[in-house]
Amino acid sequence: MNKIMFLVSCTLFACSCSPKYLTYEQFGAKGDGVTDDFPAIIATHAAANEQGLPVRATDGKTYYIGNSTGTAIVRTDVDFGTAKFIIDDSNVSLENRGYNIFEVKSALESIEVEEVESLKRNQTNLGVTLPGRCLVRVVNDNHKAYIRLGANQDNGTAQEEYIIADKDGNIDPATSPIWDYNEITKVRAYPIDEKPLVVKGGIFTTIANQAPSEYTYYCRGISVNRSNVRLENITHYVEGELDHGAPYDGFLNFDRAADIVVSDCILTAHKIYWTIGSAGVPITMGSYDISAHGCVNVRWENCSQTTDISDKNYWGVFCSNFCKNLAMDRCSFSRFDAHLGVKNVTLTNCTFGHQGVRMVGCGTIVLENCDINYKSAIFLRDDYGSSWDGDLIIRNCKLIVPEGFKTVYLLNGYNEGKHDFGYTCYLPKRFEIENLVIDDSRVTHESYTGPMIFGTFHRDVNEEGLYPYIAEGAVNIKNIKVVSGKPLGVSRNPEMFKDYTIVTQ
Repeated sequence: MNKIMFLVSCTLFACSCSPKYLTYEQFGAKGDGVTDDFPAIIATHAAANEQGLPVRATDGKTYYIGNSTGTAIVRTDVDFGTAKFIIDDSNVSLENRGYNIFEVKSALESIEVEEVESLKRNQTNLGVTLPGRCLVRVVNDNHKAYIRLGANQDNGTAQEEYIIADKDGNIDPATSPIWDYNEITKVRAYPIDEKPLVVKGGIFTTIANQAPSEYTYYCRGISVNRSNVRLENITHYVEGELDHGAPYDGFLNFDRAADIVVSDCILTAHKIYWTIGSAGVPITMGSYDISAHGCVNVRWENCSQTTDISDKNYWGVFCSNFCKNLAMDRCSFSRFDAHLGVKNVTLTNCTFGHQGVRMVGCGTIVLENCDINYKSAIFLRDDYGSSWDGDLIIRNCKLIVPEGFKTVYLLNGYNEGKHDFGYTCYLPKRFEIENLVIDDSRVTHESYTGPMIFGTFHRDVNEEGLYPYIAEGAVNIKNIKVVSGKPLGVSRNPEMFKDYTIVTQ
């Protein structure tokens, strides 16, 4: 054999022994839509993580995932392509319901930070060094916040939040602390990976569980517990829903992660079920297809849902807790919702359906070039005090009020000032509205006199001994068109808003 032939033979041998990616079939998957391929899927990702190789699903295959135990840990890029995945939850056992199918997980270990004993709102440095840029969780277990009111009332959660700090402890100003912490019981730093990880493609179908309609949440999707991740072109369907079922915690579930981009994904809203809430009365119960908890800098681009965003038989597709700097652009969802507080929200070129835009929190809300199909442009959640400590900006939007509503508000909520939510409640200090169209042509009730800037909020300003609810600031309005021709009023409870300066152009 001459020298050239020898080198070619060696190169071909090296290529055959050093694959560029791994497939599920290499580890025993059939992809026939019948055989449970989950053990092979788990084994494939375990090998890929060890070898540092990406994983590719095979186009045209259908991978069935049944009641097998475990989770496929993802630490390398994944291309699901046009392959299909059936996640059959119809017979999943209760002990398996909490295992996500895929978990995108960092190889970097989190660390406990013991030196931070207190923290002030808007503090600029943690006073410690870190292994690099980190997402930092700060907790005070001895103070309760978000003490929920209503049919799902509770005793609140530990005061906590998430910030980003560099190796010298400098805090990213956009993630600065929103609370004063005179006492801290936990601080944990999660290093942010420098190299992005990409998960793309795949057509996933969940065959819904048939469990009783109780708060036994199912986690059977893709969990992201790593920072610097992109999810692209993922499609999720839901089939087999009955007139009952347990809720889901999100097919795309983001937990303690930063710098996330979700693009060109299609999700599915779940049916609304009824259950008994913590107050002992019947209450609607829903599932989410997207949820985010303790996340910073998350952006959704060009995402939508398969179900009609105006169909009231289906729950809102999205929710979040303890997040900062959330953004959506060119998305069409039944709602945007932040339960346990959010700092800074930017919604651009989006359409929202029958549950509207809902949140409590602080910082700046920006709605620009959005269509909101609800009775209010923004609803501040009343179960958490209808509080927003910051600014609200609405530009070039349409508020399209569906049939059946008797009132229309730009900002709505409810807080009698008689409940301790664990924090002082505020209404926005600055409310900027420019180029807004209010289509109230379907509001035909005889009591309707026109849209209002504020809802009533129902606080009796003359009653003593209430929990603080701060309502003061400035409202600047420029170029509002009301389709019915009725005038824009301040509120049916104008006394509450006497400390606002309102300028209309």
